[in-house]
Amino acid sequence: MNISKQNIDDVNAVITVNIDKTDYADRVDNVLKDYRKKANMPGFRPGKVPASLVKKMYGRSVMLDEVNKLMGEELSKFLEEADFDILGEPLPSDNQEPIDLENGEDFEFKFDVALTPAFEISLSKREKLKNYVVKVEDEMIDRQINSYADRFGEQTDAEEVEVDDLLKGTLVELNAEGEIKDGGVMVENAIVSPDRIKDKTIKNSFVGAKLETVVRYNPLQAFENEKEVASTLKLEEGDEAIKSDYNYIVKEIKRFKKAEVNKALFDKVYGEGVVETEEDFRARVKEEVQENFKTDSEFRFLLDAREKLVKKVDGIAMPEAFLKKWLLEKNRDNKEFSEEQLEAEFPKVIENLKWDLIKGKLAKENDIQTTNEDVTAYAKKMAKMQFLQYGMANVADEHLENYAQEILKNQDQARNAFEKSLEEKIVSFIREQVKVEDEEISLEDFNKLFEKN
Repeated sequence: MNISKQNIDDVNAVITVNIDKTDYADRVDNVLKDYRKKANMPGFRPGKVPASLVKKMYGRSVMLDEVNKLMGEELSKFLEEADFDILGEPLPSDNQEPIDLENGEDFEFKFDVALTPAFEISLSKREKLKNYVVKVEDEMIDRQINSYADRFGEQTDAEEVEVDDLLKGTLVELNAEGEIKDGGVMVENAIVSPDRIKDKTIKNSFVGAKLETVVRYNPLQAFENEKEVASTLKLEEGDEAIKSDYNYIVKEIKRFKKAEVNKALFDKVYGEGVVETEEDFRARVKEEVQENFKTDSEFRFLLDAREKLVKKVDGIAMPEAFLKKWLLEKNRDNKEFSEEQLEAEFPKVIENLKWDLIKGKLAKENDIQTTNEDVTAYAKKMAKMQFLQYGMANVADEHLENYAQEILKNQDQARNAFEKSLEEKIVSFIREQVKVEDEEISLEDFNKLFEKN
């Protein structure tokens, strides 16, 4: 067994694996002995099939299988113990000589590999990066408070219909003369929202109605959606009754009422007794909005730091031809992935790869590591952001912990949490090494910074 590496240039090499008969002979013999023990062949008792017959029938396929396994094992071991790093995975070399699989006993396998380029990355206080502080305006606070008022609002009973109300009533099918149709459709507890009615005249006929008011209308004309009307009438699409006029007898009028901005709302949002006055409530909401913008600001810092550092390594050679070949091979079964798509997206692929190399180098040279506690903390942050999207700002730590553990049970999400946790540490290190200047900015101008990304 002999494995060697030959550099083609600074970022490309060929690994040659030479395997001769003595490397795999014992492995093949052991497999064939096992085959013989299990062989069940007419004319022979189990386990008594002649070894020569077993070898004749299975010898070549077993040999090729063992050679392939041996080659994979030794190549993996060689790369694990090597003093160089590779990008992607080894690929069968374009310069591979034909292999005689039918008659050969000694084999030579060649693999193209991409070498990680050598580069230096320096950071100093001469480097400047901005930390954007989004100015929190009163209207932002009002908008968030209004969102809470909506979230913790409730349905109340009303006596006269307004356009935004939700009605519950009885639908009764009418005949051509406008009278109740014998054996016609009748649906109790049918829900109607006047605001969703497309026909303006029909919509206005509901507004102002009181309990037990009878409104005559054509549901199909009102909503212009046969599937929706069929569902309301509990009919199959295409049923003639869908086209009929109906009486709607108003039985309930439900009106959504936003929560009042008072102590009850404060307790629902932040927990009982945490906030006592409206002034304190607004201050707490402002902190929450600022915290949300802080996350966005940190992301902006990451993008700016990434852009600055990637520019520093613009000149390094990258094994582009190999990477294109590897990506095409990796996505061979993906019908949506084409060579044209790869060419269009490849500059971004190279940029992402350079950033990964920079992060890896900074982590290795500065002993930046992430622990299980760091990963769990990041998963809790993910959980908190998800709860905030639903307006749940006051989630107990034990619930965040449990939700985080559920996130980490998913292998892909756990890997993402690990990578993002490590990236956060690396970006924190970059922040310490460069000069960071705070700059207050309006939300509108801050959003414009993302347009190019």
